[in-house]
Amino acid sequence: MTPTPPPEPGAAPEPGTAPAPGLHPAERARSFDRAARLYAAHRPGYPDGLFDAVEELAGRPLRGACVADVGAGTGISTALLHARGARVLAVEPGDGMAAEFRRANPHIPLVRGDGNRLPLAASAFDLLTYAQAWHWTDPARAVPEARRVLRPGGALALWWNDPDTTVDWIAGQEARVRAFFHGGVTPARLLPAELAFTTRTVRWSRRIPLEAHLANHASHSAFLVLGPDGTREFLDAERALLRPLFPDGTVEERYVTTLNLARV
Repeated sequence: MTPTPPPEPGAAPEPGTAPAPGLHPAERARSFDRAARLYAAHRPGYPDGLFDAVEELAGRPLRGACVADVGAGTGISTALLHARGARVLAVEPGDGMAAEFRRANPHIPLVRGDGNRLPLAASAFDLLTYAQAWHWTDPARAVPEARRVLRPGGALALWWNDPDTTVDWIAGQEARVRAFFHGGVTPARLLPAELAFTTRTVRWSRRIPLEAHLANHASHSAFLVLGPDGTREFLDAERALLRPLFPDGTVEERYVTTLNLARV
């Protein structure tokens, strides 16, 4: 499949494409509240290798560690940390996401708040984690908060799932997303320069129905902000392109999970 190149800088929008999402990051973050069930049902999880890398770089096992998972959303990463034996607490600002978290994870404590002002005691945690969430913070506020709540020798761990664009069909799809939104899709991921991060990457995949793959796209903030009509336009076109590639209706999504961890 030949990727569709994004428009040249300054070029007029192509017919049938959407304007780049221009909302403030906080407004985009709040868009998840109205799609919490969709998010919980279709977003990918994280591979075991990610948590192995967290333990290696943090210098301690997750089992028994006191962990705060910030921007926990519906609890995808929180539940996996809990399954590894961590004593984990979730922090989530959104009403809809918090409600879905509590429905799915009634046994895991959750408090309302965000990384810019953590509702947590000082020097109380071994590990602070942000799964797909650090880019919604203000690092000038979130870094001092991380330092405040972590114990001496504790660690700040930030990670993201990204589509593996070494796969041709995924690279093509990512190019079409960028073209559809004229490039403005992904919030900036700026690592705080004052912390010494070590990076690990883990490649993994999952096999899901084509319709679930399309629903995963619909759960992203750019599409949530865009609204149902524009989202349907893009997904209908993708469905038509992908059906010949996956005639049995099952898509293998491949991901690169990038972990950035700093001891504080």
